[in-house]
This record gives sequence, structure tokens and C-alpha cells, in this order.
Amino acid sequence: MSIDATTATTTAPDPQQELPPHGIGASLPPSDARAKAEGTFPYASDLWAEGLLWAALLRSPHPHARIVSVDTTAAAEMPGVRAVVTHADVPGAATYGRTVADRPVFASDLVRHHGEAIAAVAADHPDTARLAAAAIAVEYEILEPVTDPERAFAAEALHPDGNLIRHIPLRFGDAEAAGEVVVEGLYRIGRQDPAPIGAEAGLAVPRPDGGVEIYTASTDPHTDRDLAAACFGLSPDQVKVVVTGVPGATGDREDPGFQIPLGLLALRTGCPVKLSATREESFLGHAHRHPTLLRYRHHADAEGRLVKVEAQILLDAGAYADASSESLAAAVSFACGPYVVPHAFIEGWAVRTNNPPSGHVRGEGALQVCAAYEAQMDKLASKLGMDPADLRLRNALATGDILPTGQTVTCPAPVAELLSAVRDFPLPALPKDSPEDDWLLPGGPEGAGEPGAVRRGVGYALGMVHMLGAEGTDEVSTATVKVHDGVATVICAAVETGSGFSTLARQIVQETLGIEEVHVASVDTDQPPAGPATHGRHTWVSGGAVERAAKMVRTQLLQPLAHKFGMSTELLQITDGKITSYDGILSMTVAEAMDGKELWATAQCRPHPTEPLDESGQGDAFVGLAFCAIRAVVDVDVELGSIRVVEMAVAQDVGRVLNPAQLATRIEAGVTQGVGAALTENLRTARGLVRHPDLTGYALPTSLDAPDIRIVKLVEERDVVAPFGAKAASAVPVVTAPAAVASAVRAATGRPVNRLPIRPQAAVAVPNS
Repeated sequence: MSIDATTATTTAPDPQQELPPHGIGASLPPSDARAKAEGTFPYASDLWAEGLLWAALLRSPHPHARIVSVDTTAAAEMPGVRAVVTHADVPGAATYGRTVADRPVFASDLVRHHGEAIAAVAADHPDTARLAAAAIAVEYEILEPVTDPERAFAAEALHPDGNLIRHIPLRFGDAEAAGEVVVEGLYRIGRQDPAPIGAEAGLAVPRPDGGVEIYTASTDPHTDRDLAAACFGLSPDQVKVVVTGVPGATGDREDPGFQIPLGLLALRTGCPVKLSATREESFLGHAHRHPTLLRYRHHADAEGRLVKVEAQILLDAGAYADASSESLAAAVSFACGPYVVPHAFIEGWAVRTNNPPSGHVRGEGALQVCAAYEAQMDKLASKLGMDPADLRLRNALATGDILPTGQTVTCPAPVAELLSAVRDFPLPALPKDSPEDDWLLPGGPEGAGEPGAVRRGVGYALGMVHMLGAEGTDEVSTATVKVHDGVATVICAAVETGSGFSTLARQIVQETLGIEEVHVASVDTDQPPAGPATHGRHTWVSGGAVERAAKMVRTQLLQPLAHKFGMSTELLQITDGKITSYDGILSMTVAEAMDGKELWATAQCRPHPTEPLDESGQGDAFVGLAFCAIRAVVDVDVELGSIRVVEMAVAQDVGRVLNPAQLATRIEAGVTQGVGAALTENLRTARGLVRHPDLTGYALPTSLDAPDIRIVKLVEERDVVAPFGAKAASAVPVVTAPAAVASAVRAATGRPVNRLPIRPQAAVAVPNS
């Protein structure tokens, strides 16, 4: 969720300097911030309707099993139960999926992961619904689960489409090239859950025309509508998805696996049906970050210049494909990091297993490889006897260089500038060896550690992400701007997930039309599509559409005046709600010029096209790139293995600062999420069974775990192909932070640290290190 972070440390304009009251460049607070902070904002879990029924799902207790029989008799006969649905009651497509329709609405013959939906119940009370779901008798034939992705290649097919989802062999340069210095490493990245704020919930209401309306916190409503309509056997215009208040999202917010059964029950009963998932159901049902196994070999010359990178990357997709193909493309493409590498040979695979499903989580693919290639850079620096920051600077990517995919970096790429900024930023003071400062120990004031066992480490990491969709994705968004009676309204199906789009849309209209009061309409699928809220696309594509529509309205407003005074519209400007001409002859307010008229315009924004990677992993697959450098400072108790992140110094390539406070908040949130991936967040499984699927067993970082985050530099070198020149802000610090923390722990302990999250035993120092 975006909040007004007026206390953020940033190199944005001096706080003493007066910012414009509104428009681009102002720290305009989100209009819904107060309601969300006070708990009065209407979320999906708060929805109500007359004659409401409650839904519950029956989920598999096994990760892999054959379904012998399902008996719903006892559940259907319970007082208060209005409907029970299974796979046999799905009138349309039995499977769904955003890229590959391989996931069943309800398991029919096989269960492929722990928590897979078997049936759904609607009843007049939530407790009745849950009891009825538990009363459904399912006979299983337990099968041996495939939980090791390396075994998936030779294992019996878990799905009719096979176990291999995608293989990308990237070939760049000379396979025979070799360096004077070679380092190797094996790395494992855990399963991070997006852990969305608030319950996943929804309300489905049947319509008189035989269709259904679904109210939920969707981040991609048009895709969700199309998936649901196909399963309902309805046309898309018979299904409407209305986006309710989104608490915040760092991935796919509401799994269609909740929405589709909800709609089926509403259609079956003819009544509104509500489902509010428990946290356990969320952990079992929605997609997580791909657990990844990575093998690397780096070659360098004696001066530390990279010669060749070889890597094998294996993504565990879980039971179904979801976003695994896109995640693998990002992992393979960015496997060498923001470094100049003349020769690269990368093999990437995404495979199905009986583990929990993996999918889109902020920075997917890029985070995993960043942790690995930065570990390799630390190994190279150690072997060469070089300073780790100097080694990185020697190989830093710049505008005009070529990625291993063969794509030329045409956008600003100030990688060396970013790294120099964090390296030169003053280090935090050392903790004192005294009882008064025991709160500085990694274990906290009640920790068992001794100050003499604490060592400080400083580490570096460089990260990169792509913006918008990739590999030929048709990115397009549509927006309408209306002005009447001095009030502007923006209509765009871009969902506000905490990225700040609603605030940005207001700023764009304020800047373009000089109208202070701007409202952003709520989102539903009656509006033209705007696409998913991922990869910073709403800042770029939807923001671009709003800007174009606002400029069209501006032209409508100014043309009559320009014609009347015999000048072009380019000679007129709108500032602080007043229209003036270059010569001062014309001066009137926007309200006077409107004279009661209603003006409106609709526009689209579509970035330049990309292309899929070919059979050698080559192609112009990305619209744009964003970069980040982080220096982490950690204190490690080398006897207990406990870690405290003291400070994260961040320098980021942002293109242009559109809202200083909001940007600082996004970066700080991204860094904190990355710290969680580095130290605590891992949804653990045992033979495919999710262990402790709750917020007690899954350790999210709290405010007490968040380090001091110093935004030491924001490089504003505008990307000329992006509206406003701005770049995506929140994903790249998530990608970079875990690698920086791991690098600092290596520096403190002398241990290799080849697994995330970092286990305590991996932070215990080697003797004499």
C-alpha cells in the first residue's frame, strides 16, 4: 500500500524547497491512505448482499493422489446447505490458466498438490459451509509425490502436458572461450509467498440475464473475467468483475481458484455467495515465488574482467504452469546480471512437480539469478584479491552494451554511477561493546549472544529487471478523461495495488489541465482493458494513456481560444488553473474557458513491440530495463548465526521522480520485502506437504526487522520511450536486496552463503575467518 512517507531519506528535492501543490513532481498523498490506515476502506471481505450465502472449499490433504470417489451426499443433506459442486458441475472449460489452461477448477481424477480444490459448498452460515465441506467423503489412492525438480525430468508425467513446461538454451559468443580465473557455485532459493495484506475474499451475484458479477480484489480483472466466463460456459459479456478495495499486492492478488467456484455457486443457487479465505487457504492455493536451483561457472581474466558465464537454472513450477514460462525467460535473460559478458551459455528449465504452485511474485526470475551471480562476483573478488565493489565497477553494464540475449541496451543504464554512490556513502557507526547497547545485537535485547561474537559485514549487489511484459506481449491500455463543472474524472481499468497509479493519474490531469479536483473511477470490466498490475506497466502504459487523453481534452479546451485570438494552441499554457498566452494578452481561468461545457477524450498507449526469444535465447524481448545498487551492512553473531541488517544504502535508476514521497515508500517497501527473502521467508514443505501454512510458521519481517534504509541517490536520466521518462520502481530493490544481504554475511563470516533464506548454521563463522 502506498502511504505518505514524508520522513523518507532521499536525494529528491530539498525538504526546505517548496514543492508544487499538485501535478507531476509533487508528493501528492493517496486519496485512500487515511481510510486504509483507519480501517474504514471497503475491502472484499466487508461486502454484503441481501440473501447472502457463504462458500467453503474442500481441499486435498495430499500432494499427489488418485481420486477413487467423491461422495457429497452427507454434505448436501445437511440443514442450511444450498449447493455442493464438484468437477462434474463445471458447465464450461474444466481447466484454466493465464498462459496455459492446465489447472482444473476442481480436481477430477488426480490431485497434484497439497490444498488443491476438490469441491465447493454454499450454505446459509459460514460454519455450516465449512462443516459441510468437511463432510464430503473422498476416497484417495495415495501416490508417490515428485518434489525434487531434478527428478521431474525422468519421473512419470504428472500432467497430460508432461513435466517440462519450458526449456531455454541461451547461446551467446564463443563456447570455447575461457578465463584465467574460474569460480563455480551451486545455489538454492526458497519459496517466498506474496503474503497479501488482508483476506483473499470475494462476492458473486447472479444476474437476471443468466450471467454473474464477481466482486473481488483482482489485479487483472479482464483476464479473470475471461477465465471465469470460459469455465462458466458463458460469453465474456455475461460475466462482470468489479474490483473492490485492494489492500496491497506484490503478485497476483486473488487466485482465480477462489473466484471461479464462487461464481459457480452463485449461478447454481441463484443467490449472492461470499467466500473469505483463511490464511491457511491462501498459503495452499495461490502462487508463490519459484524455488530455484542454480549452478554457475564464471570465467575472468587476471584483471577481473568477465570472459564467460555458464549457468544452469532450474525453476520448480509446482503442479501447474501459471507464469513459469515468463519467469524462466527473465531468469535466463538476466542470468549474467548488469555486467558486460562477451560469452554466455545458459540453460534454463521450468518443470512441474507436486509442490505448491509457483507464479508471479514481484521480481520473478530476476531475484533468483541475482542472488547467484552476485555470489559468484564475491567469489571472483576473493580469488583475485580485489575489492568486491571495484570488481563490479570494472564490469558494469552501460547504455549501448549488448545483453546475452543479443538485445542492445538503449535505455539509460547508469550502473557504475549507482554502485559508486552506495560505495561512497558513509558507513553507519559501529555498535559499542556495552550492556547499554545490547539492543544492537543480532538477537535483540533478550538475545543470548555476546557482543564479542558479533562481526560486521559490508556487501554489495547490483540488480536489474525488465519493465512491462516481454517476448511479444501486446501491452496496451485505454483511458478516458472527462471534465465537467471544474471536476475531472479518469476512467481506466488499471487497478491500484499500492503502486500509486491512482495518485499518478490525478497528478497527470492536474499537470495537463490545471484542474485541482480529479477523481479516479472505480474499476470493472465494463471499461476497456488495461492489463495486469505488474512490471510497472500501469505507470508506463496506463499513465501514458491518461496523459494522451488529458492532452486531447486540453486541445479541445484551448483550440477555440487559440482560434479566437489568432494563435496556435502551442502558444497557450495552463498553470495553476489559469490559461495564459505567451504575450499576456489572454488570461482566464480554466473554469471560465469551460463555460459549463463537458469535454472528454479516450486514448490508448501501446509501447513498441518486442519479440520472443529464439531457439538460442536471442531476441529483443524487453521494452525497457531498470537498475539498482544496494550496499548492505549487517551484524552477525558468528557463534549463534543470528543476523541483524543494520543498514541498506540504495541507489536506483528511476528515470524521473513523479512523486518523491510515494517513490521513497515504494523503494523502502521493496527493500524490506527483499530482506524477508534473504533472512526469514520460506514456505517449507515436507514431501509436498506445506508445513505451518500460517503467519506463525511463515516469518514475515516486521517493523522491528526492517533496517535503516538510506536512499542515497535517485538517477533521473529519462527513458525517452517511456511516458514521463519514468521507470518501474518497486521490483528492482526486491531483486537486489537479498543478494546484498547475503554478500554482507559472507564478508562478516567468511562462509559461502549459497542458500536463501540464510540459515543460522550458514552464518556461523569458519575458524580463523
